[in-house]
Amino acid sequence: VQLQACGGGLVQAGGSLRLSCAASGRTLGSYAMAWFRQAPGKEREFVAAINRSGSSTYYADSVKGRFTISRDNAKNTVYLQMNTLKTEDTAVYYCAADYVIAGFTAAGSQYDYWGQGTLVTVPA
Repeated sequence: VQLQACGGGLVQAGGSLRLSCAASGRTLGSYAMAWFRQAPGKEREFVAAINRSGSSTYYADSVKGRFTISRDNAKNTVYLQMNTLKTEDTAVYYCAADYVIAGFTAAGSQYDYWGQGTLVTVPA
């Protein structure tokens, strides 16, 4: 499956952005999906995950209550709605797909496919 992330950009602190991750090649309905991010000079970190049906989600503490992950399997697309953005949210955001029967994981090593990343910048 090929993943294409988009929607990043420059936004002031307190603002919002919605990232999209479109899949091609295979239906996304067979995959748990997640967003990760990597800030300059830091390691990649987990942001949010969603199960195959979209009925269950999980968030990193740093984004809980501000970010929302969702999916539209009919459109083969996963979203990350980011509200109340902070300077520390500045990073390249990656979507990832994990071929699973059920559930999801926050461990990046378990994900099979990755998008190319989209940059989100929240200036100080």
